[in-house]
Amino acid sequence: MPHQQHIYLDNNATTRVDERVLKAMLPYFTDFYANSTSQHIAGLSVNEAVENAAWQTADLINADADEIIFTSGATEAINLAIKGLADQSRKHIVTVATEHKAVLETCRFMESIGFEVSYLPVDREGVLDLNLLNEIITDKTLVFIGMLSNNETGVIQNVSEISAILKSKNVLFLCDATQVVGRIPIDVKALGIDLLTLSAHKFYGPKGVGALYVSAKAKLKLLPQITGGGHQRKLRSGTLNVPGIIGLGKAAEIAVNELETAKNRIEILRNKLEKGLLQFEGSFINGNIQNRIYNTSNICFPGVNSEKLIMALGNISVSNGASCSAVTSEPSHVLKAMGLSDEEALSSIRFSLGRFTTLEEIDIAVERVLTLAREFATKTLRH
Repeated sequence: MPHQQHIYLDNNATTRVDERVLKAMLPYFTDFYANSTSQHIAGLSVNEAVENAAWQTADLINADADEIIFTSGATEAINLAIKGLADQSRKHIVTVATEHKAVLETCRFMESIGFEVSYLPVDREGVLDLNLLNEIITDKTLVFIGMLSNNETGVIQNVSEISAILKSKNVLFLCDATQVVGRIPIDVKALGIDLLTLSAHKFYGPKGVGALYVSAKAKLKLLPQITGGGHQRKLRSGTLNVPGIIGLGKAAEIAVNELETAKNRIEILRNKLEKGLLQFEGSFINGNIQNRIYNTSNICFPGVNSEKLIMALGNISVSNGASCSAVTSEPSHVLKAMGLSDEEALSSIRFSLGRFTTLEEIDIAVERVLTLAREFATKTLRH
């Protein structure tokens, strides 16, 4: 049997490490392996590299290096941000029903320790009603937690308007930007974001490393969740993952330099993919078509079981839900919150393109998906 080309269209789940990132990381496994907190020359040299990575990461979101706390990834950053705000007189949290499970599960934990959490609905296109947000906030509201772009549909919320509402009511803004950092320009200062989460493996860096941006205002209220040696301005103790941090910094540097060219190229491929796949009878795109990130397409193929289709695709990697959820037959909570039926949600597939996606891969994927989807739909009709 001839070797089949692997076509990876699941870049919202994770991305391939860029070779330039790997090259930057390797010396920190073998040559520069001292702890960054050690006071000898070897340690000071590593610390300098870590500080440079902090600047590279900060530059990606227009922050300052001392506002960056390195973590094991976005999930830890989310937990640090939410739980770290717990020791407050305000006991009300507002979030959105379509958030990532890392946010929703942490909010449920907060409820278990006495916080009230409001989970706001979205419309059919996945967009938050800002009037509702304005109404739900009280003088007890501590923080609003919201994604910049949804990981399943790519829908982008109006962060500027959200921020204006929160600022007028003195409510902190925790923005889960995990899906868009490194893909679109982000300016935390201009957007009025107090805390922001990111993860290196979403933009061609290594797994196991991410960061939390903490503004001066939020830092005054944040308590560490991991205590020990007082690392990272006492907000997150533990020996630093130096090779990972170097990789995150390099990935950030590359992203800053290549944002515009990547967007233009990938958007053309995404549009070609959609044009082909929407030939399937009755198919439609989930989410707001105008306000979404350029690499993501979530398409419903009515009458087709997405799980079976994904398995049949074999060498073509796509997804039917959040990348961090276990394999499950349950419909996506995001699509359900948008008003899709169980059947529609279970017939939807997310395609997410990336830096290494090619035109040839798009052509092959369109042909394979259409062929198999039509085959499955015909079998469903027969039964």
